[in-house]
Amino acid sequence: MKAFTILCLALLAAGCGGSSSDSSASASTGDQAGPAPVTGGDWYQPVPLTTWQWQLQGTVNESYAVEMYDIDLFDADISVIQSLQASGKKVICYFSGGSYENWRDDAGAFDDADLGNALDGWDGERWLDIRNQNVRDIMAARLDVAVDKGCDGVEPDNMDGYTNDPGFDVTAADQLDYNRWLANAAHTRELAVALKNDLAQVGDLVDYFDFAVNEQCFEYDECDKLQPFIDANKAVFNAEYLDAYRTNTAQRNALCTASVNRQFSTLILDLELDDSYRESCN
Repeated sequence: MKAFTILCLALLAAGCGGSSSDSSASASTGDQAGPAPVTGGDWYQPVPLTTWQWQLQGTVNESYAVEMYDIDLFDADISVIQSLQASGKKVICYFSGGSYENWRDDAGAFDDADLGNALDGWDGERWLDIRNQNVRDIMAARLDVAVDKGCDGVEPDNMDGYTNDPGFDVTAADQLDYNRWLANAAHTRELAVALKNDLAQVGDLVDYFDFAVNEQCFEYDECDKLQPFIDANKAVFNAEYLDAYRTNTAQRNALCTASVNRQFSTLILDLELDDSYRESCN
């Protein structure tokens, strides 16, 4: 994997490639201006109730009979991606689109001006100034790594910095512009792309993204905000971590009934996303 990342970073000068609740987020901008969504390609477009597995740490357990895997872009070896695809599964590759992680191979490519406040509860992570061109160049390089590794799509995380305390005066309009840019950049590379959280801007972004990945919308009573994806025949992949969903059968069954009724694809997982615990609602 390092070879791909180093190659793309070396090409940057030549133009290579081009989680907290949202309950307190500001309302959608309602701004439909900006670049038109890149649509009509032949990339993966999962529909509601698509089955999935989400594992970002540890050796990937390839045994689940699901349609889609979501795994780490940097840590996943090409052989794992190819093995999953050979068994008929699609592979989505995760990376952080809005934060710096000091352990990543391309961490040295960020400038000091790109780095903001630490992410609460996540050691080694800092918010990025998504307005900076250098940040976009690095993310474009990451998309190229996803292409080189054969990923079917990407899941950029931390795409809602404006609702947190990033250390920059990033506005909702800035976030909307960045998220649209990243979605279009993925599509020009024939990659599917997920909207991760950012529930306040779903209405402005649903046409740009192929599906949603969300955490804890049932726990925080936010699932209504994801309905535009279902209305557009696009999958909503949701993860819940509440202990009660593990220990209380009635509460777990109620969760899964509500999830299926909404046509969501919900997993009950450990917060570490290391395959140490998994229940699927569909």
